[in-house]
Amino acid sequence: MGQRDDGAIASTTTDGTEPARQLSTSDAVRLPESLLARYRRFSLYNSPYPAHDAGCAIDCYPGTLRDGRTTAAPSPVAGTVLETRTVRAPPKPYAVEHDHLILLECDGPPPLSGLVARILHVEPTVTAGDRVEPGDSLGELVRVGFFAPWVDNHLHVGFRRPDQHLHRATGSLPLELGVDVEPLEWDGTGRVVATGETYAVLDAPAHPDPGERFVGIGTDDDGVLDGGVPHYDGGGVHGRVRQGGDHSAAIGLLGSRLGTLAGDGRTIAWDALEVTVDGHPITGLSTFCARDDGFGAKLICPDHGLSVGETVAVDVRSPVDDA
Repeated sequence: MGQRDDGAIASTTTDGTEPARQLSTSDAVRLPESLLARYRRFSLYNSPYPAHDAGCAIDCYPGTLRDGRTTAAPSPVAGTVLETRTVRAPPKPYAVEHDHLILLECDGPPPLSGLVARILHVEPTVTAGDRVEPGDSLGELVRVGFFAPWVDNHLHVGFRRPDQHLHRATGSLPLELGVDVEPLEWDGTGRVVATGETYAVLDAPAHPDPGERFVGIGTDDDGVLDGGVPHYDGGGVHGRVRQGGDHSAAIGLLGSRLGTLAGDGRTIAWDALEVTVDGHPITGLSTFCARDDGFGAKLICPDHGLSVGETVAVDVRSPVDDA
């Protein structure tokens, strides 16, 4: 399971003056299509950072796997900068020493007006009092120790009411997607089209029509999987709630059970899963929502030895499958 490397921000920015409050689905903030369409990829669950628990934050990716050098940090909202501050990040050999928190008072898009956006992983060029429009640059994306080496640069975004504690690491409002994400069927096979030291990307499942439409790897019951399977503590599924069904039912992939849904109808607690490539165990499968033509299954497999052009078969096994 994933390591929870959030202690540095929590200890640096929390003053203990406000007790944490349990948030419910009635607090949920709907993310409009205009916000999501500004980025090529997004994920609510594919992170070890506890601010993402129950889908209470979103990671927005301006670039793609084929453009790891992307540094632009387009603002997701319109509003006024309330504050920027530098915070300590977990030490990692591939990461900078500090992260940065940007607080933005939102006045658009309309569903977000009056809320405060919390944005991380950006070295800001904006300061308190600056006015920004959606898409304006907030600064430069930075690689910090809050995410793993296989993760691309992105903006971490959460929303809170002004009366909430704005610096605490956790406590942002649950998020809902204002777009439908199309589930793609996948049989677990694919050809390797890109590799890094810790990952490999397959050409399947492929986006059928790259552009504005978001897609993701489909579960066995036509939801869209979101999360690190099983290398982070849990994940989520999009779309299934709107389609109805038993929220307590098991969620499956490639004919195997991944886990069961929580009471919110979308958060998944993984079983003790094993992901394999051609029968060899790997760290896991990275799942997210994307609209770009570089979409395909992302295998997390440090020291993998896989080569571009190689055809592989991915499998997922749960102890429940063998019971």
